[in-house]
Amino acid sequence: MPQSDRSAPWYHGSPHRLTTIRQGSWITPSKEIASAFSHRPTLISISDDHKTVKHNGTLPGFLYRVAEEIRPQDVTLLPGTDQTHWSTNRELSVTLVEQAPLLESEILTEEDIADLRRRHPQAGQNTFFHCPSSQDPPSPG
Repeated sequence: MPQSDRSAPWYHGSPHRLTTIRQGSWITPSKEIASAFSHRPTLISISDDHKTVKHNGTLPGFLYRVAEEIRPQDVTLLPGTDQTHWSTNRELSVTLVEQAPLLESEILTEEDIADLRRRHPQAGQNTFFHCPSSQDPPSPG
């Protein structure tokens, strides 16, 4: 999502019931990414189109939509996230969209994790991987 398109919906995922999110919370224009974050993962893999998201989270989660207009000064792009993760610069109201299901098809297997770590030995233990849809190896991000 281009930085200038702040009128589109913004989402936040959390394992907690919320009505507001604090300054410094992460929001994203991707429902799939926010849903994955709702399960509190330590590893996440995101395809080029941001539609295929796999993670190792295990908690029940909630998907929220930001309930107010996002102005340019309200968010800061997190570096290296391909415009998928933004940090809030103020408290924002949110509304519950749904209880985010924990789908087996979205869970990173031990084999997936081993493969990601093999291809990215420089990555830390708690890492977000951007995995291109092509045959090229994924790059951290």
